[in-house]
Amino acid sequence: MSPHPPTLDYIADQLEDLKRENLFNHIRTIDSPMDGHIVVDGRRVLNFCANNYLGLANHPRLKDAAKRAIDQYGIGPGAVRTIAGTMTLHEQLEKRLAEFKHAEAVVTLQSGFTANLAAIPALVGQGDVIFSDRLNHASIIDGCRLSRATIVAYEHNDVDDLRRKIADTTEYTRRLIISDGVFSMDGDIAPLPELVAVAEEHGILLMVDDAHGEGVLGRGGRGIVDHFGLHGRVDVEVGTMSKAFGVVGGIVAGKQVIIDWIKQRGRPFLFSSAMTVPDVAACLEAVDLLESSDDLVSRLWSNAETMKAGLRALGFDIGSSTTPIIPLMLGDVGLAREFSRRLFEADVFAMAIGFPTVAKGKARIRVMNTAAHTPADLEEALAIFQQVGSGLGVVR
Repeated sequence: MSPHPPTLDYIADQLEDLKRENLFNHIRTIDSPMDGHIVVDGRRVLNFCANNYLGLANHPRLKDAAKRAIDQYGIGPGAVRTIAGTMTLHEQLEKRLAEFKHAEAVVTLQSGFTANLAAIPALVGQGDVIFSDRLNHASIIDGCRLSRATIVAYEHNDVDDLRRKIADTTEYTRRLIISDGVFSMDGDIAPLPELVAVAEEHGILLMVDDAHGEGVLGRGGRGIVDHFGLHGRVDVEVGTMSKAFGVVGGIVAGKQVIIDWIKQRGRPFLFSSAMTVPDVAACLEAVDLLESSDDLVSRLWSNAETMKAGLRALGFDIGSSTTPIIPLMLGDVGLAREFSRRLFEADVFAMAIGFPTVAKGKARIRVMNTAAHTPADLEEALAIFQQVGSGLGVVR
């Protein structure tokens, strides 16, 4: 007789299947601040895994701001914001973010994931329809499912297919178009001007998730709406402060009426405690830093172009990225994991990504260069990529 209930046996079998298929995630341990170089499993390595685009996760100004806030306000808000959790710092951050993004209003949440879970089900529900890009992030997919609206997927970045799907969908109460701004696995950008045109033509609410555009696109990192000059024409803009901002937290920006409604009906806002004091203070400092200079954003893009040019010259397939996200396409997940393992042995930390994060047969190394990397770091990394790629027969 099995010592475990049948459900546990089933889970154990599934775990073994993941290991046999090279899909089991072995999570490494970091023992240093997040930066261009980090200590992973006791080894000092070049870090090309993090979404710490601007190097702010270990920035002295953000650390000092967090420490000062702890001394003044303590650690946590103590409750959900509608009961006892809104502090002066939360209101300050939302006001500053709205100014930074040229939006009417902003509400902050615990993460970018919960921002989608708060916004989507608050805006649409049963009897409504969502038109969602087929490659949208898991948090968008989960938010759509929670809403109980009908989900109609259109082909990735294909506005003509979106138009066809809209024309074919005649049973609805309300409609919502949702797209990522920057697609995190391929590094391409949504055709936002065309999406705006479709939304305006058909009177459909438009939402963009700019998690990988915050701090990256637009003037001084103001995001994809600023990048395309579409202020006031995108109804809802979701973002995160856990990537380029270097901290943690979610953003929903948009028209005042939408933000007011999310504060009334967004479940993660209503039923989960607010961001902690040091996180909010650090995010405020990040906004100050980005408003004062675009040096870090410029350095990020310069580093991205250096890495892209170098990897292409070596013969790697890096897809069609137009952002600092560089997918080093390998296809087979076993090859990708072996490539990652050999990189780590050569002191470069860049993890393999396979199913279900990307489609089967589309495994890759996602190379995340940042403003924290120096030209010498990039030169060293390119030499190691060449060494490992040659050893595995990926490049000559």
